[in-house]
Amino acid sequence: MELIFASSNPGKIEEIKSVLPSGVKLISLLDLNFIEEIPETANTLKGNALLKAQFAYDTWNKPCFSDDSGLEINFLDGKPGVYSARYAGIHKDNNDNMDLVLSQMEHADDRAACFKTVITLITDGEVHHFEGRVDGIIRRNKKGLLGFGYDPIFEPEGQDKTFAEMTLNEKSKFSHRKRALDKMIAFVEQQFKSVQ
Repeated sequence: MELIFASSNPGKIEEIKSVLPSGVKLISLLDLNFIEEIPETANTLKGNALLKAQFAYDTWNKPCFSDDSGLEINFLDGKPGVYSARYAGIHKDNNDNMDLVLSQMEHADDRAACFKTVITLITDGEVHHFEGRVDGIIRRNKKGLLGFGYDPIFEPEGQDKTFAEMTLNEKSKFSHRKRALDKMIAFVEQQFKSVQ
């Protein structure tokens, strides 16, 4: 089965490819030589995931999915949330985003945060949503060189290292994206069984 992933983010593409079952071939926007940015104008993760998936489905008319993820921090009243990628500006610089969060939380004792992912899958014109979440804390300093986004400052609950210090295999045990993806994969596999 071929699935279009409406993303050109190399980090996300690699993370998702690493956990997909062997029978699913992932086609990213990079594979399709599509370099334009799909507008993310919704004010929720679910809304943005739907916008991107719908665009891909309307453009290529094949089964496709998209995700939107956000970091929600208690001390910042749920920010950056849906604006996580562009928290420090529309240039979407990971280091600037992390620096802004760390400066805003410089004196915060409450470091609790969570990552959320919503995946929207469209097959045969039908829309399905899958959600994943991981709780943790915001570290006071960046640590680790792996991953992407806010990974160097997010430490999942019960762990002593950040996502950026974990290999893809380690991260997938806790990843919000993996948890949402697992739900989508289970759904897709069930659909396959029902048509066989």
